[in-house]
Amino acid sequence: MRHRVLLVDDEPNILSSLKRQLRAYYDVYTADDPEKALVDLKNEKPFSVVISDYRMPQMNGIAFLKEVKAYSPETTRMILTGFADLDSAIMAVNDGHVFRFLTKPCEKAVLLENINEAANQYELITSKRILLEQTLKGSVELLTEITSLVNPLASERISRVRRYVKYLAKKKDVKALWRLDIAAMLSQLGLLILPPGTMEAYIAGHELTAEQVQLFEMHPVVAKDLVVKLPRMKTIAEMIAYQLKGFDGSGTPRDGIEGEAIPLGGRILRIALDYDLYLHQYGNQRAAFGKLEEQSQMYDPELLYYLEGMLGVEARYEVKSLTIQELLPGMILYEDVLSDKGAMLLRKSLELDKDKIDRIHMFAHKVGVADPITVLVAE
Repeated sequence: MRHRVLLVDDEPNILSSLKRQLRAYYDVYTADDPEKALVDLKNEKPFSVVISDYRMPQMNGIAFLKEVKAYSPETTRMILTGFADLDSAIMAVNDGHVFRFLTKPCEKAVLLENINEAANQYELITSKRILLEQTLKGSVELLTEITSLVNPLASERISRVRRYVKYLAKKKDVKALWRLDIAAMLSQLGLLILPPGTMEAYIAGHELTAEQVQLFEMHPVVAKDLVVKLPRMKTIAEMIAYQLKGFDGSGTPRDGIEGEAIPLGGRILRIALDYDLYLHQYGNQRAAFGKLEEQSQMYDPELLYYLEGMLGVEARYEVKSLTIQELLPGMILYEDVLSDKGAMLLRKSLELDKDKIDRIHMFAHKVGVADPITVLVAE
């Protein structure tokens, strides 16, 4: 594989000369404007090496390479400049995190040797990342498969909860969504310690024995202790550990931490898991969300607000299909009321009162009305 090298210098003649020297060995790209180069960096495939001049009118080389590091941290960064002093070199290393600081004119052999070392550095970093990602992916898949085999109910719950977690994490502008997703996937791993029948009783809303309660409260810590042994998983393990922690400081772990001091991932897991539990127990979104509101002190209020937005009107109302005789004032039409021939009689979203219900009865008598009628019923 030929390495991609980006050269940035405000002097076109120097760029042309460097490109002629290097194009036999690398795929060479050039830019005479560092700001344009940053745009290319966003839109192009990653570069193995970026070599920048130091003195440029739009942006100096150190400032440019700091931006390069933000966009592409694995890219190896070098400075090639005719303006060199010790202070500049120190700044380049400390602030720009450059791999090499070279001076012009630079012999071709020296330049090639340094670029080769820079490309090797890029390969070393990317191969380490790929190895970690593959190890992590395999480990997560293995643990979720074990959870699925030993506790199918927990596995099914994970599949549902991941959707809520992803939505809430996006609303909170979480950048590393993969961490929240893995936290959801591994959140139920500790349930493997529960005696048979405990998970079924918990989901059904049955009262647990003292021993079952104790083991259930331990499951996040058990999962944390397993997950933290995996590479790059310390932050995710902390999220998992706090999945039973209330925003008001209640729940486990009993450590005095409350409110926004609780890891965001733990707060998201708490509300997502509880909502899924109540949805299973009550059978509809309105009742499940109502249960969350009854104990709202246990949830991050912003997350509760976002969850309500996700559920829409069904967070406040129950959707029912009723006969005309069952319609009552205060109900809201969830779908249009149509005649038997498909003609529009009343539009959806209208709140029913006595007059509108009488009109529906009249339409039913004279032209026929499609029955049943779907409405929203307040709690």
